[in-house]
Amino acid sequence: MTPGVRPFVAGNWKMNGSRASLSEIAAMRRAVDAGEAGAAEVAVCPPATLLAGAATILEGGALNLGAQDCCAVDGGAYTGDISAPMLRDAGASYVIVGHSERRAGHAESDAAVRAKAEAAHRAGLSAILCVGETRAEREGGRAIGVVSGQLRGSLPAKATPADLIVAYEPVWAIGTGLTPTPADVAQMHGAIRALLSEIYGEAGAHMRILYGGSVKPANARELLGLANVDGALVGGASLKAADFMAIAATYA
Repeated sequence: MTPGVRPFVAGNWKMNGSRASLSEIAAMRRAVDAGEAGAAEVAVCPPATLLAGAATILEGGALNLGAQDCCAVDGGAYTGDISAPMLRDAGASYVIVGHSERRAGHAESDAAVRAKAEAAHRAGLSAILCVGETRAEREGGRAIGVVSGQLRGSLPAKATPADLIVAYEPVWAIGTGLTPTPADVAQMHGAIRALLSEIYGEAGAHMRILYGGSVKPANARELLGLANVDGALVGGASLKAADFMAIAATYA
């Protein structure tokens, strides 16, 4: 944890969920409203097809709504894309940008990720900006250099702790059940903190840095207790309210 920083736990549903899944979001809201996440701020990021339905369920509650991606432009002839203003209009407060599955599967460059983060800020959304190295990069001793390079290329020129969160997700740990050692996580988060402070000054010292990559109830307490780990970006374990809230309850 970073002293004076409110922890944050977000669930990334990826391409999972149907209208029937909204019952899980309703259960999450009840749990968050009941104080089961303690001091943590909590958000859920379902697929775009569920945003409007989720927004109705979450209205007036303490659980925040996020989206999984946005277009870098605000509107126009971009068939199939969804703009940040549209996400805001649908009820979202957060949007994930630069997830490794989009960097790899959709060939998104650092510059493209930066443009999306800036679009999110124009629309009044907070960006959850993802970075992470591959297994080969980790084994080659280049993990910190790779992640630092992604950050320098992806971070918007201006940002505050209120509108930017960084999520470190080692690519090789996403959905695999594998996790880096606590020492490796602490080292990487320390390097990210130093870079944020270099770029943003005092604001960078208070930006939240999340860990993601096979986070589950069994390992959450150990990972989330590390220095400069201010919460988690949770994948598969966020699809069920009980599992997701067991992670968030680390802060209760």
